[in-house]
Amino acid sequence: MKLINKKNKAYTQIFQLFTEEEWAKTNNNFNKNISTFFSGKKYEVFINTDEETVTYFIGLGKSEFQDFEIQQVAVKFSQTQKKTLQAVPTLVLADFITEKQFEEFVKGLLTGTYHYPFEKNHPFWNAKFEIQFENLSQKKLDIISQRAIALANGQTACQDWLNKPANLKKTDILSLYLKNLAKKNQLKYTVFNRKKCEELGLGAYLSVNQGSVYDAAFTILEYKTSVKNAKTIGLVGKCILFDTGGISLKNPDNMHYMKSDMGGATAVLGTLIYASEMQLPVNIIAVLPITDNAISEKAFLPSDVITAYNGKTIEVLNTDAEGRMILADALSYLSKNYKTDLLIDLATLTGSSVRMFGDTCGALFSNNEELKNTLIKAGDKTNQRLWNLPLWDIWKEDIQSDVADLKNISMKPIGDCIVAAKFLEQFIEDHPKWAHLDIAGVAFGSVGYAKEKAATGFGVQLLADLIENYR
Repeated sequence: MKLINKKNKAYTQIFQLFTEEEWAKTNNNFNKNISTFFSGKKYEVFINTDEETVTYFIGLGKSEFQDFEIQQVAVKFSQTQKKTLQAVPTLVLADFITEKQFEEFVKGLLTGTYHYPFEKNHPFWNAKFEIQFENLSQKKLDIISQRAIALANGQTACQDWLNKPANLKKTDILSLYLKNLAKKNQLKYTVFNRKKCEELGLGAYLSVNQGSVYDAAFTILEYKTSVKNAKTIGLVGKCILFDTGGISLKNPDNMHYMKSDMGGATAVLGTLIYASEMQLPVNIIAVLPITDNAISEKAFLPSDVITAYNGKTIEVLNTDAEGRMILADALSYLSKNYKTDLLIDLATLTGSSVRMFGDTCGALFSNNEELKNTLIKAGDKTNQRLWNLPLWDIWKEDIQSDVADLKNISMKPIGDCIVAAKFLEQFIEDHPKWAHLDIAGVAFGSVGYAKEKAATGFGVQLLADLIENYR
């Protein structure tokens, strides 16, 4: 896709955007019959053809729409019209939209090309497709193009890895991809196998991995900017490639969806791709504790007592609460070995957050008011919303153990997403700016490109906005 600001040819394809109010003002200039089929409502599309031109009338809804809504419209347009669209120079007519809104439109066109498995065979990825938009300078259009392509690359990678079936994302397959990505995007790549993890004392992570036939892959990816005195952000993404529940076996009815239990890691992965392609002036340290949660004669058991990386002991009451085990070691390892200005972990962690919020938002926990507000603002801006929940010390009482420092679950049938967050707080080594995002309900769900539940890409745009604006 190219963005051009000069109208210098006869266009055979036109995208004309309207709000309901804009359409009401201008529809007299068009064939009266169009108004029978088009009114400018959100997601409406009407295709008008003549001998030389195909015009797509695209509805944005009410004129007070938020910027992210134009991306939503463009995503659906890209998904639903891909068979009729042509890879040709295309004129976009929308005098009333702002620079930011045009950027959201372009982002939506590209992210809406996603399907699984992803290949760039949509007309919008064809070299012959270009958008002509006269309202902005070529310099601004070039920047918008760069940002939209980087976002699309990050988000589609996030979605593709989450959507892959379990047999196509074994530890060695993902590790090879990450190693090649690091080389391509100039990231520092470090991985610890099972033996090295034992030497380091990553006991909580290893307790989950010990039941797997696949070796451990405790992975660290580092993006470094050349900008002096830049801020450093620590990211941790839960990376359970497939979650059987272990000995505490899950109900098999929907277990095929457990290929989605690496949604935190894929959000971090997509963010790293965006940051490195955009060369953002920030440093990022990302830890991905990669493993599956398998059943075998070596699998960890309920009643096991595990020693974590920071020396705290954990009584395992449920092996299906494995996510908080691997995150515990990832958080404490990052906190102890790197100096970061922010520490954020993302995880498809609890059914509790799903029952509470469904697919409307992720659950947010933070020990820092400024970071909490910044994340909420970024969520509202990108429509990857978060809702703050408490970290009161009273919840810690529910994870006190008679035989260890902590239990990995509470025995009470309430508030598990809060209990899990309180558990993780014990492993941040008193980091002053930490946030935990439970994205179990929003990372994988109903989408426009698939019949069944699939990856939404949640977290990439949220983190990209946070990082891009963090100074």
